[in-house]
Amino acid sequence: MGRILAIDYGRKRCGVAVTDPTQLIANALETVPTHTLMDFLKAYLAANEVDAVVIGLPRQMNGQPSESFTYIEPFARRLHKEFPKLHIEWMDERFTSKLAMAAMITGGVKKTKRQDKGLVDRVSAAIILQSYLDSRS
Repeated sequence: MGRILAIDYGRKRCGVAVTDPTQLIANALETVPTHTLMDFLKAYLAANEVDAVVIGLPRQMNGQPSESFTYIEPFARRLHKEFPKLHIEWMDERFTSKLAMAAMITGGVKKTKRQDKGLVDRVSAAIILQSYLDSRS
């Protein structure tokens, strides 16, 4: 059984999270500059068995895809073209940044560390991945 990877895609940087090999627990993995994300994924997928990639789907409050979907969708198409056998899923990412911040506050992360946007992106990716895992059961 391979891992499941999640991506919180942003214009400048992307948070990446991954499950354990049994696909039970989501863990924040890395924050990657967006322009190097595909190279990161190629290296990661070559070194690790991955069953699926979950991409955060930005939605408006009415459920429609948000404006940022216009730059995330081309990435998803390119990912599918590069790895045609890789299963790609979408997961609603509304409120993940706020949930990430709340989780860090609850977890006792100091204010200066919470200002690290890369940390927020990683935690957001982990929340997206955990939501996906929860939705499967």
